[in-house]
Formats: sequence, structure tokens, C-alpha cells
Amino acid sequence: MKIGPASEASSVSQRMIRHYEKIGLVPSPPRRDSGYRDYADADVHRLKFIANARDLGFPIEEIRTLLGLWGDDARASGDVKALATARAEELGRKAIALEGMRRALLDLAARCHGDDSPECPIIDDLEGRAAIS
Repeated sequence: MKIGPASEASSVSQRMIRHYEKIGLVPSPPRRDSGYRDYADADVHRLKFIANARDLGFPIEEIRTLLGLWGDDARASGDVKALATARAEELGRKAIALEGMRRALLDLAARCHGDDSPECPIIDDLEGRAAIS
């Protein structure tokens, strides 16, 4: 199948499919006589795997590792679990950081009058942070 149907079937954009090919996550498919890429069902399955891993927050290099484990019938499930657990812990750290940023923004917004005056604690805070950097 051409890239358009492969994109639709996998829910991965054509641009991302080309990117994944370029970085070696997806092997370049053979080309038809017309020059169009010719994707097989296995390629679509691989693209879905990659999309699912991205949806769970795995970065490209960890997806590369997961793809290797996926294709290894002798893999240890402990290796997969270790990757998932480490990713979950990293997401937890990021969630805590994001919640801190959200609270800081809500606090700044609550202190801003939001009227026509130029005084704004949001701008003052950003200016102060810029002076520190």
C-alpha cells in the first residue's frame, strides 16, 4: 500500500512515517515501478507499535530498544518491565514539575488585576526570573 493508506491505517502522519524511516525506526519499504513506497501490513503493525509507545511517553531511543525486544522471542519480560517502570517514574517527576508550574501560574494570575493598568505581577515575575538567568 502507498504511504497515504499506511498513514491512515496506522494513525501516523506521512511526515512522521518518513521521519521514522530516516532515523531507522521503520525500514524503508521497497518502491513500486512508479517510485511510490510499498508498505506491507507488517510495516503498518510496526508503525502502530511506535505510535502506541509514543502515546505512553517513550522517547525515540527507548522505542528503538522496545522494537528490538518486541522482535526478540528470547527477550526477558523483566527488561521490558524495567523500561516501562523507568518511564513511569520519569513521567511522575515531570508531572510533579508541571503541577508546580501550574500552581505558580495560577498564583501569578490570581495576583494580576487583569485590568487596563500596566502593573502586572506576571510580567514582574518573568522579569525577575530573566535577571536571575
